[in-house]
Amino acid sequence: MKRTLNCNGKLFVIEQPIVMGILNTTPDSFFDGGKYLTETEILSQAGKMISEGASIIDIGGQSTRPKAELISVDEELKRVIPVIELVHAKFPDTIISIDTFRSHVVKKAVNAGASMVNDVSGGTMDTEMFATVGSMHVPYILMHMQGTPQTMQQNPVYENVVNEVKQFFLRSLQLLKAAGVNDVILDVGFGFGKNLEHNYSLLKHLADFSIFDLPILAGMSRKSMINRVLKTTPEQALNGTAVLNTIALINGASILRVHDVKEATQAIELFKQYHAAR
Repeated sequence: MKRTLNCNGKLFVIEQPIVMGILNTTPDSFFDGGKYLTETEILSQAGKMISEGASIIDIGGQSTRPKAELISVDEELKRVIPVIELVHAKFPDTIISIDTFRSHVVKKAVNAGASMVNDVSGGTMDTEMFATVGSMHVPYILMHMQGTPQTMQQNPVYENVVNEVKQFFLRSLQLLKAAGVNDVILDVGFGFGKNLEHNYSLLKHLADFSIFDLPILAGMSRKSMINRVLKTTPEQALNGTAVLNTIALINGASILRVHDVKEATQAIELFKQYHAAR
């Protein structure tokens, strides 16, 4: 289904599944922390992801791995704003997403060249987030998380994880509409306040979220939901990521958020061929 997003005045059309490439500027992310800190490293990785098929580059400065240390707003700005400016100047036609749960960072990031907001907290960690996004006229990725990154994996409990995430989306979408946010992407939040069974239940029932008639983002790249089953490490989890990405595509995902763009693009190409077969 064709979907058009207003990215700060630029129309972005999603007709087929697309790839969002992850560019972390953190020293402590679970997989690629500390890899992309110099201008050369940043531009090289961004260029590589774009050449391999990434339609969106997601830039984040606050690690959201379980029990990650919370950094100050100033430190987060110091990590992400120069990177956004650098990537936007070099690749002006590429959509840049700011991965943050802070509205102040959103304002600065959009002014620096970002045109999408990826908020792991779904607006629960900053009461100004929805109003800020509405005033900036950019798409918002609404993700479900139980708790905070510091507490989310201590003992996540649901009566029915699929229904509870649906209810969260329903409430949040009403608030977003009231705040003037017109373009929303849904993310069920794999690994954010969910145990292994919760994650696989959400993946199995991902198609259920099509009732909202919105793009669905799947972010499972190299996560523990792979490693705990296969007894692998994040560094060994590329094949497992590709398998789960393929399942997500079959179940309706529109966007794959990944560290490895080439392999995700290949999964999409094979899915498209499969989908077109009679």
